[in-house]
Amino acid sequence: MAGTDSIQELVNYIVRNRSEEERAAFIRPFQEALKKSEGRKSLEDDVERKRNIFKMVVVEVKGLGDGGEKEIEGFFNLLFSHLYSLYASDGPETKDYVNAFIQLLIVEPATQKFLKYRILSNLFNATEHTSSIRPLVYSSLVQISSANGDLDVLQITRINVEKWLSEWTVPPTEKASFLKTISGAYEAESQPEISYEYERLYVQTLPATSPGAQESAIDLIATALRLPNVFDFDPLFKLDAVISAKDHELFSLLQIFLSDGLQEFNVWVDSHPDALNKHKLDRSRLEHKIRLLTLASLAFQYVGRNLPYSKVAEALQVDLAEVEKWAIDVIRAQLVWGKLSQTTHSLYVTRATARTFEKEQWEALQKRLLAWKSGLNGILDVVVNAKRLAGLGETQDVA
Repeated sequence: MAGTDSIQELVNYIVRNRSEEERAAFIRPFQEALKKSEGRKSLEDDVERKRNIFKMVVVEVKGLGDGGEKEIEGFFNLLFSHLYSLYASDGPETKDYVNAFIQLLIVEPATQKFLKYRILSNLFNATEHTSSIRPLVYSSLVQISSANGDLDVLQITRINVEKWLSEWTVPPTEKASFLKTISGAYEAESQPEISYEYERLYVQTLPATSPGAQESAIDLIATALRLPNVFDFDPLFKLDAVISAKDHELFSLLQIFLSDGLQEFNVWVDSHPDALNKHKLDRSRLEHKIRLLTLASLAFQYVGRNLPYSKVAEALQVDLAEVEKWAIDVIRAQLVWGKLSQTTHSLYVTRATARTFEKEQWEALQKRLLAWKSGLNGILDVVVNAKRLAGLGETQDVA
């Protein structure tokens, strides 16, 4: 920490707009504390005295002050510099001071919100990467910005979040709490798909045996089923907390959305008449999603071939006249790629998403690779024969 000059700079900022008399009275205790005297250690060697003076300064910080934005930002940066030079980055005193700074910023008017974001960002960056203070600071930054509808200003990325989590020396439950804060903030800002990504990370980080783990896993399953653009359910089956909920009714529904179809879905709904309402799930939307997934699975079997409309109508339990609509929907959802033909009443499938990759999918892939290899051999035979007929001489067999 810098010495007398930097303390004087903080004090002068606090009293800058007070009367001469008030300034003199305010500064006097600091002058006494900073004074050199016989038998007293120098300020540089007296950590306890420096801490007491810092505490005297912090007590007088009632708000952002009366300076311009750069002055205010500089004042708080200097405060943070003093804090981390006097106390351990994970110490209880540090956490108390940081909490005090955060509360001070929370009550400041929203008119200076972007300045508050910068101050908290500076505090986050000034804190050691491994410190348990970091999640506290960034959670507050997320909450304050989200309350103002400014979450996107932070430009949060999953890469950064995962990097921070790997650095912080905090228990898994605290990391999970941090992720829940981010997920909740995105949900509050009507960005449900980003919220879902962090909710999934939250459940992944949460120890499966911790209180509330199963409830959180069930909430995650319900969210995945509810969101219209979530079609990949395989990652959920890699989460310990989700697997631990295997006896719950929604787990069996999740299995249907992973690998089964419309028929199994209807049987499940009939067997669990109250479940959808209880978990705030809409049957018509779920039917739409399971039909798209059923069509994707069917199309996976026809990659490189024409999928007859009659097969689609049968699998989706819809009229033949509705098939093109469903084909267009599944292509828009980027589950299937292909070309519709009204002439042949079929969908030529060029590519399809596998809902899960198990023995059946590996066998289908093997068949396509063998067909592709056979096709290549046929082309090579044609090339060889063409060269022979053209009189280009002997050609060697191509393996």
